Amino acid sequence: MTQPETPQIYLVTPPEIELSRFPDALSRVLNGAGIACLRLSLATRDEDRLMRAADAVREIAHAADVALVIDTHVVLAERLGLDGVHLPDGARGVRAARKTLGPDAIVGCHCGQSRHEGMTAGEAGADYVAFGPVGGALGDGAHAETELFQWWSEVIEVPVVAEGGLDTDRIATLAPFTDFFAVGEEIWNDEDPLAALKRLQSAMTPA
Repeated sequence: MTQPETPQIYLVTPPEIELSRFPDALSRVLNGAGIACLRLSLATRDEDRLMRAADAVREIAHAADVALVIDTHVVLAERLGLDGVHLPDGARGVRAARKTLGPDAIVGCHCGQSRHEGMTAGEAGADYVAFGPVGGALGDGAHAETELFQWWSEVIEVPVVAEGGLDTDRIATLAPFTDFFAVGEEIWNDEDPLAALKRLQSAMTPA
């Protein structure tokens, strides 16, 4: 049993999923590891595909007692009875999403590497703030540095999420200052996603 202060996993779906295969892989991961929340994060903007994916994923998530949020689409979160929304463009949509979805919904947002944007999101009512990428060559190459997470954990009460370019070294470094790790393609590109997740989880607690 891990201590409560150990970071939790915030699982993110791949940007493309095959509904004939992905639900089985997702179920195995959700039932094989402790997952705090699941984000449906698809690249498509096709509403029908998003709705069918959300229906399939919601059934599995809720059977495993895991909350499901959707990336970007506040209207679909409300229409499909999901647990909330993740806003990828910082603080600006937080108040509107909260008004639409109500006080009990999960409303979180990604704030890049911006301390100011994160603070604004927290003041607007975000349930969590995500910073990243923390590694790799994603985006414009800018990284959310360890100092940002350290400062946030000391000063701000809103939970913080680290995501983007995660590996065991970065997880071990950030674990003392991070509430959640958003893990996605780091495991889905592996032949055994659950085993890949467990390798990352092993870095979250001191040996």
